[in-house]
Amino acid sequence: MNKTVSFSKNSINVFFHILTKCNLKCRHCYINPEQHGNNLLSASTIGTWLSSFSDKSKNTNVIFLGGEPTLHPDLPNAIKKATALGYQSITVDTNGYLFNDFLLKINPDEVDFISFSLDGAKEMTNDKIRGTGSYKKCIAGIKAAVSRGFNTSLIYTVSMANIQELHKMPGLLKELGINRFFIQVIGIRGKFVQTGDAADIRNVLQVSKKEWLNRVPDVAQKVAESGITVTYPKVFLSPEEPFECAGLVADYYFKFPNGRVYRCPLCEDFPVHSMAFRDDRLVTTKPMNENDLFRLNIPEGCVMNKLIQPENLKYDTHGKPEYKIACCLLKEEIISKEG
Repeated sequence: MNKTVSFSKNSINVFFHILTKCNLKCRHCYINPEQHGNNLLSASTIGTWLSSFSDKSKNTNVIFLGGEPTLHPDLPNAIKKATALGYQSITVDTNGYLFNDFLLKINPDEVDFISFSLDGAKEMTNDKIRGTGSYKKCIAGIKAAVSRGFNTSLIYTVSMANIQELHKMPGLLKELGINRFFIQVIGIRGKFVQTGDAADIRNVLQVSKKEWLNRVPDVAQKVAESGITVTYPKVFLSPEEPFECAGLVADYYFKFPNGRVYRCPLCEDFPVHSMAFRDDRLVTTKPMNENDLFRLNIPEGCVMNKLIQPENLKYDTHGKPEYKIACCLLKEEIISKEG
């Protein structure tokens, strides 16, 4: 079944970056230490910040990220704390290196998913993007997790550097025993934009509307037919389709080690966060911040996309946008009949 996943006020989604340190230097990394911090959160701070978002009256989900979250020695304790606080689901996003004997310190019933990042069906393609040796390490990590009974998902960030291999993923996913597949669209943000030529990066990596629509939905359908549930961004809306901003209609929170809490991932390169932890207390920040941007209504759809990724848009001869860009948190989901 193919459906657009609507935003819901009945759930809370917390994306918790417990550190920004990573062993890899992926080409498309969105982490920006200048804006997100370099500190390693203590176990007590992680617990306090988790408590600020736990709400047993709603379906509250937490995703632990980094950097590479398994580099944090207290990640297993953070997982146990989230369970004790009543979080409905717990996911760990990892590059597959699984540091600190992570798999030996948790049980499959403590984590809903271990989510691995792989950006190529072939070793050469992935390693050009994520670093030499990362393909083999990720595959080994997936196999180790599956052998120990963990549910696994896989994230594939689509760019012009790897979209030509996307059609090869259904077989690999089935072979590895992956339960869920997430296709992401590359964002032109993070430290790789800060340190490189942004225009060149866009020209080399950014996927056009035509390329996205010609390849992604078809591959997603084939993956679902193999028994794996698939989720991918909606990205493009027709001019007639309504635009909704998750910042106004849903509860998404992106927490970073320096205490910043964003509602929109496209805002993360800028000090416009709407919330922050100060002395371990969650407070709202003064205008102007991202909340003020959410309320703007433009014919192109997403305001932040218009500001930082204008190359995603096309206009007709009268200067009207040919389509809208959806909120980056709006997803399409194909639920496997076997799942």
